[in-house]
Amino acid sequence: MKNSIYLLLVTTLILSSCGSTNKVLKSSAYSGMYKEKPLSLLIMPPINRSTNVEAKEFFHTTLNVPIANAGYYVIPPFLSMEILKRESAYDAEMFIDRPLNVFAEIFGADMALFTIITKWDKSSLASKVIVEVEYIIKSTTSGEVLYNRKGTVTYNTSVSAGNSALLSILASVANTAATKYVDVARAANNYTFSDLPAGMYGPQYGLDGGNTAGFKVFKVRLPK
Repeated sequence: MKNSIYLLLVTTLILSSCGSTNKVLKSSAYSGMYKEKPLSLLIMPPINRSTNVEAKEFFHTTLNVPIANAGYYVIPPFLSMEILKRESAYDAEMFIDRPLNVFAEIFGADMALFTIITKWDKSSLASKVIVEVEYIIKSTTSGEVLYNRKGTVTYNTSVSAGNSALLSILASVANTAATKYVDVARAANNYTFSDLPAGMYGPQYGLDGGNTAGFKVFKVRLPK
């Protein structure tokens, strides 16, 4: 009897655990995107809470391409950055919890993208870079969060150096030191926004609501 109860409890826990990781449809996960049908997006200066002072620039220069490829019009990042700096709005943290109507008026943007970089750790000997970033897209009219994902990306920079352990270590150090960290940011952004619902200029616009959405919080190793 005790064994039966124990097995029942274990089975219940397993099923509950599996249920908590079940994926949902994009139309449910990002219902606001399908409801508001936004067209244009403004990239806000990334919020950098990591120890890498250059991480902000790495991410800002690589965010526009995957979003444009998804079918949205992205306000030219360098132009918008200059305007934001001129208007003393370079610190995106000032606006993330405030109404965003002003950006709709000035830029004509339907959405604003905030990125929060909380980790950028690089290891030469381990040949990897670990990045943790949260992506938040908010409506500039309703203020609703339309899209939100947070990921920990481990970017592998290792190379093969034969059988020599010393040569392998030296090659790894050289490879990591020479890594264009913009590639790390690009890989993280491309992976995250591969889940973005298609915009009006995308071939899947209005057709991908029945597709499975990615996990809101994820961990991934790149390149795969």
